[in-house]
Parts: sequence; C-alpha cells; structure tokens
Amino acid sequence: MKFLRDNGLTIVLAILTVSTIGGMLLTGWSVHNHELAEHGAARVGLATYATSGHFLSSLFENWESEFLQMSAYVMLTAFLFQRGSAESKDPDRPSEVDDDPAAKAEELDAPWPVRVGGWTRSAYSYSLGIALASLFVLTFILHLRYSAEAENVEAHMHGQPATSIMDHLSSAQFWFESLQNWQSEFLSTAVVVVLSIFLRFKGSPESKPVASPHSETGG
Repeated sequence: MKFLRDNGLTIVLAILTVSTIGGMLLTGWSVHNHELAEHGAARVGLATYATSGHFLSSLFENWESEFLQMSAYVMLTAFLFQRGSAESKDPDRPSEVDDDPAAKAEELDAPWPVRVGGWTRSAYSYSLGIALASLFVLTFILHLRYSAEAENVEAHMHGQPATSIMDHLSSAQFWFESLQNWQSEFLSTAVVVVLSIFLRFKGSPESKPVASPHSETGG
C-alpha cells in the first residue's frame, strides 16, 4: 500500500497511457482497413498494423508535440516569468531552484553528480531539459520516418510514385501534421499559466492555495 501511495500518480498515468494507446491501435486498425477496402487492397492484421506507418506516424506525431511542450516549458520557465501564476517563479524573490548546487556538494544525500562536480554537475543541472529535448528530437525523427512511409503507402494505392524522406521533410503535409499539434501544445500551456493566476484546485501542487491572492506566485 505504501508503494501504491508513493507512486500512485505514475501508476495511474502509465495505465491511462497504455489504455489509450490500445484504443488508438484498435480504432486506427479499423479505419486503415476501411481505407484499404475502399481502394480494393487486402486487409492487414493487427500486428502488421501496429508496425505500420499509418499507426506509428500518428503515435510519434503526438509524442513529438508533447515532448516539445514539456522541454520548452521547462526551459522557458527557468528564464521567463508570469506574475501571479502558479506555473512561474516569483519575479521579485530568489527561488530555491536557482541555488548554486556546488554549495551542497558536501551533503551526503545530494545526487552523486552534485557531489562529483565539474562537467558532470553542470550537465546534471540542465539534465531535465536536455532529456526532454532529446526525446523531442527522437520522436520528431520517428514521426518523419513513419509519416513518409504512410505517405508512400497512400501514393502506391493511388498509383503515384514514392517520395524520399528528405522530400517528405520539405513537404507541406509533414509540417501541417507537426504544426497542428505544436500550436495546441503552446496554447494549452499558456492557458494553464494564465488560468492558474485566478483559478484554484485544492490539493494540487499545480495550484496556489485556495485563499492565496491572485498576485502571489507559486503553488
């Protein structure tokens, strides 16, 4: 029970992720087979569909936009402020997250990169942003690959020539797929930043205390 209590947020999010990917897989399989039938092509099995460009392009397209949102959010909030928002540091007061980690290098419970120092500590100081940005680049590449594959399957069904990955990278279709998700991620982040100035959710660390004034920054 202690394990479930201490890790409940991750467990529930993992279950929701797997469940929704499963739902996406099944519904996408149905849609894809319907499209194939309309063009007189043979249906594909679920396992084949799970490794197809039609499914993986959509999957990585969404992951790409989420990792872009999270990496941008982590990096931008390190330097920019929104007075009154629970998602921002206080522009008038020093924040604990800006403390020099070298000052705690002698503490035994400090993470080992902090105790080691040098470039290891410097890299660790920005490791969250680096990891999220790396995941964005990886999923961008995977989205590009499988989007090109899906596009070529579509072209084959219409008797059109296949295109290379580089040609697909410069196509309006690929950037339409990406930008339609990117804009929604930036918009939703901006909405949360602004609404957290005026609205509350009791018990959430993403909210200020219910009785805090609107001008107060921080959860």
